[in-house]
Amino acid sequence: MSAVPAKTTAKLSPRISIATPVVTMFPGVSADWEIDASIQEIARVAETADRLGFHHLTCSEHIALPAAEQARRGARYWDPLATFGYLAARTQRIRLATNVLVLGYHHPLEIAKRYGTLDKVSNGRLILGVGVGSLKEEFDLIGAPFEDRGVRGDDALRALRAALSVSEPAYHGEFYSFDGMVVDPCAVQPRVPVWIGGRTLRSLRRAVNLADGWAPFNVSLPQAREWLGRCDLPRDFEVVLGPAHRLDPLNEPDRARELIAETVAHGATIVSATFRHDSLQHYLENLHALAELNAG
Repeated sequence: MSAVPAKTTAKLSPRISIATPVVTMFPGVSADWEIDASIQEIARVAETADRLGFHHLTCSEHIALPAAEQARRGARYWDPLATFGYLAARTQRIRLATNVLVLGYHHPLEIAKRYGTLDKVSNGRLILGVGVGSLKEEFDLIGAPFEDRGVRGDDALRALRAALSVSEPAYHGEFYSFDGMVVDPCAVQPRVPVWIGGRTLRSLRRAVNLADGWAPFNVSLPQAREWLGRCDLPRDFEVVLGPAHRLDPLNEPDRARELIAETVAHGATIVSATFRHDSLQHYLENLHALAELNAG
């Protein structure tokens, strides 16, 4: 394994984010060291990515997964609010992206209060990634409506836009209605970036119409490019895509550079990096190597 410097201030271009290790684990993708990793080890990843200029890190939400889904979705999902609350105190610049919260599990003002507080304690670094959800068993578990989750999610998005940065929000929609209520603290960003997750053309259209970006999962690069070509994207609309393969900037720097360029060519404005790694130190070395590679 090649040596890397202890510290660099490389500025990444194109912008690169990381799919945070440990907090979510997928069979065949996550490394063995992640199984028993601690919050301190996650913080070392976050601090290093922060120092090197990576754009954002991620944490996803699931309350409880059906056991039968473990082989497909994994079983571990750290709670994003608790995780990001800790990491916000350990970092300075890197943004904190929920990827994703399930809209149907929360009232919009619940999200506005909890994640508005996170935006405040992180000095305006929240990116609110949300989705309409797909696990009926999880909806049923908490008594949330499933069949109309799409239209409910659209209404929740409109309610969130009205509420996230306003201490006395007012909104009257099909499913959510409120006024005369105080939400303090609220987000400090005048407009919190809201991204839509998912794996369908409909999720992209929802993002174009109601949000600021699209961060799909399990969508191939050719499919993403084809769908993006069908839409008139708003100005400054973000598209977060992962390369077709995990990166190995330590041992295959040219290939890593090619994979990033390919991802950008398919429409990514931000590239979500995952690595081949077998230990925390190896992961950190990958971060350094990618920062150097992308700054060159």
